[in-house]
Amino acid sequence: MTTKHSPLLTGVFPVFSTPFHEDESLDFSTLEKEIHYLFDAGADGIVAAMVSEILRLDVAERQELATMACRFAASRHKPAIISVGAESTHLAIQLAKQAQETGAAAVMAIPPVSVALGEAALLDYYRRITESIELPVIVQDASGYVGRPMSIALQAQMMKEYGPQRIQFKPEASPIGQRLSELRDATASQARIFEGTGGIALVDSYHRGIVGTMPGADLIDALVALWKALETGDTRRADRIGQPLAAMISLQTSLDAFVAVEKYLLVRRGVFKNAVARQPVGYRLDADTRREVDRLYDLLQEALSA
Repeated sequence: MTTKHSPLLTGVFPVFSTPFHEDESLDFSTLEKEIHYLFDAGADGIVAAMVSEILRLDVAERQELATMACRFAASRHKPAIISVGAESTHLAIQLAKQAQETGAAAVMAIPPVSVALGEAALLDYYRRITESIELPVIVQDASGYVGRPMSIALQAQMMKEYGPQRIQFKPEASPIGQRLSELRDATASQARIFEGTGGIALVDSYHRGIVGTMPGADLIDALVALWKALETGDTRRADRIGQPLAAMISLQTSLDAFVAVEKYLLVRRGVFKNAVARQPVGYRLDADTRREVDRLYDLLQEALSA
């Protein structure tokens, strides 16, 4: 698959949660169920990324997860985006080539997280990934979780070199809105940008010119409904859905918090059999937080049915 034949990626692309058996081995039967659940709810595609716990998988597991995710997406004639960021350019290229071979529509890459790279080294990292494959490369500034923010000038330079179809963006550095607008303006509104804060900034980001959102999998019905409301200009419905949604996402203050809440809700929704995450984790739901998640989930369902 090449960029020449790849459709434009736009809309709601949830980052799926990776299910595990009780022994922490990958559970592909539940993954297939989850991906069909996401498409049944109206997702435009799926993404394997940080909330998929890819940083806790070994290389063979990452490749197997990518293969299965692309296979399940292809069965629904939908695109899959695979995260290939790694601590070495060599490994990132290996993962990118494998993602292309297995049918990914695009790859996404965070910078290495164990070393603070200068701009020249960071640009070389992304250039080598991009030139190793023919797919679009989504540059993920994951500094909301790890690392440090990437400069707007550097991101604009990447797009200038390869074009807006080849280099796309998922900015997560704070302040989200202002930096998104800066990237838009620095690229003369050509940059294809995905909102990447779980949906908490979706309403504001939409009005700044994004082409899609990459939220979690647990609240897919709310995110699809919110996106549709924004696309049709139904601001009342967008506000009704956006407020309890933002309150829910505000509880997810770290990567492990996103994973914990998402898996808890996927169990509640009957998609997952358990909420097992790869250990060790830096966040666990306590009873009070579970009650608040349940309360906000119920409010969100009321907003969707109104």
